[in-house]
Amino acid sequence: MPNKEEFVKALKAVREEADKDKKKFIQTVDLIINLRDFDIKKTSLNLFVSVPHKIKEKKIAAFLEKKSSVIDTITKAEFENFKDKKKMKMLIKEYDFFIANAKLMPAVATSFGRYLGPASKMPSPQLGVLPNEDENIIKALVKRIESVVRIRTKEPTVKVAIGKQTDSDENLAENALVIFNEVFKNLPQQRENLRNVLVKYTMSKPMKVVV
Repeated sequence: MPNKEEFVKALKAVREEADKDKKKFIQTVDLIINLRDFDIKKTSLNLFVSVPHKIKEKKIAAFLEKKSSVIDTITKAEFENFKDKKKMKMLIKEYDFFIANAKLMPAVATSFGRYLGPASKMPSPQLGVLPNEDENIIKALVKRIESVVRIRTKEPTVKVAIGKQTDSDENLAENALVIFNEVFKNLPQQRENLRNVLVKYTMSKPMKVVV
């Protein structure tokens, strides 16, 4: 199985190639885990993985009964405003993640489910549903979300951002290893399901990680 050193080695190789053809923007660094003998219809992954280093700033909104001073809020009284498809699409585009008061979840599902679901942004009992609207509970959940990566398989490949080109290879490798280990642990046949592991920048060729 790959260790941190193998990830660092592959990331350094990708960086060296990228340095030969510098882009005018900061590239995202991706981890790709290609699977085999993995039947999406029978088995799928839906994981929330906490990583040691923040990957990107996340814009988060909350469905609450009253306005919050710590997070952008959509109150139940405002749900009607999003019957307009344009407003709904703008909302989904603007925010990376949504959380909700547990009491409002049936109403959230009715009003927003058909749009948030396909976008993988529906508040989840795993990470996104609040027991109440205490500000400290909201702050704690937001902090946790900022260090979490969501992994959902829609094809026999896991592709997830592990950071930016400006991050150190050490930090990128640590994020990659945590994500890989969690995915591997949840594969039904583990090593038999593993085809290969790659890292790449947005515009680079992928580099294999020794497994």
